[in-house]
Amino acid sequence: MEEQHSGNRIEQKTLKVTVYCGAATGKDPKYADWADRLGKWIADSRGELVFGAGGVGLMGIVAKSVLKHGGSAHGIIPQALAERERPYEGLTTVEVVHDMDERKRRMMELGDVYIAFPGGPGTVEEITEAFSWARIGLTSKPCVFFNLDGYWDPIRTMYQRMVDNGFLNQGSFDKLLFANSFDEIIPWARQYVPPTVRTYTRTQ
Repeated sequence: MEEQHSGNRIEQKTLKVTVYCGAATGKDPKYADWADRLGKWIADSRGELVFGAGGVGLMGIVAKSVLKHGGSAHGIIPQALAERERPYEGLTTVEVVHDMDERKRRMMELGDVYIAFPGGPGTVEEITEAFSWARIGLTSKPCVFFNLDGYWDPIRTMYQRMVDNGFLNQGSFDKLLFANSFDEIIPWARQYVPPTVRTYTRTQ
């Protein structure tokens, strides 16, 4: 069943889920365990994974789980990385792009919802760019932080500090979902309305 967009809302469909996560597995086994659960949830929801195509770390675990449970996985990888490391074998599709900027753009274009799973600086960069683009009207897709055991609490605190100091408005901040379970994500995404596009006041 294909998804249609009515206004700003995502109507009935299986979502294409863009996942940002670590190229490492982390020190605690819980991250690998929950990455496997994430992949199963995507497949069981008849969703499709969009990710960076890598076979290492949490990225590889999510992709393996999606495919193992009968789902589709679409990888986007820049040429330089494709030459150094092969994309995860068995992906539904693999798209080789020019550079990292194009990779991020394509992952945003293809996905219906963006999920930041625990990861490092690259994960933070990707979900932050997606949120920033939403604020200036370059994407209308929802951003989710999967807040496993409070992993993303420092980010939430930093965003609140931005609000408190006048660098981010509360309405935009409220458009982010810090999810504690997978069950929250699809209902929230289907009702999502993008933030009001940011306007600027010229200083004198």
